[in-house]
Amino acid sequence: MAAVQTTQAQETGNNFKKQFSQHFDYASRVLSLAKAMPAEIYSWRPAEGVSSVEEVYTHIARYNFYYLQNSLGFTVPDDVEVDNIESITGKEDVVEILERSIEYVKGQIEAMPKSKLQEQTELYGRTVNGQAVLMQLITHKSEHVGQAIAYGRVNGVVPPWSE
Repeated sequence: MAAVQTTQAQETGNNFKKQFSQHFDYASRVLSLAKAMPAEIYSWRPAEGVSSVEEVYTHIARYNFYYLQNSLGFTVPDDVEVDNIESITGKEDVVEILERSIEYVKGQIEAMPKSKLQEQTELYGRTVNGQAVLMQLITHKSEHVGQAIAYGRVNGVVPPWSE
């Protein structure tokens, strides 16, 4: 019986990681939009006090690192200061940190033991498991991808995957 439960848990973990990776890759199309946006639009914001184009991209990048570091205990690269990512400006540097954050998540998820999905951790003051952390990551990212799409379209930039 224990062997059957272990096998079922492994299959569930494999399926979740596969599904997460598919959703994450789909949302990672935002990188192609970030590359398509002209540099002069990066400081544009729809209104005073609302995130600019570059702030949306750096916010996505920050939380790609943040959730895995703070809730799952993964180490970020030594040269990444998670708390300062949102202060990065300029298209080249913003695209670079966004791309690095995407590659970081992909690498960590691929290497992550399936058992980590069920381990208890903290997320925004709640006790959750690792799977819930990854669900929050993809939900957060997808929300801001929608925001980035709207910013692009308002500025005459069609998402490359829509052309």
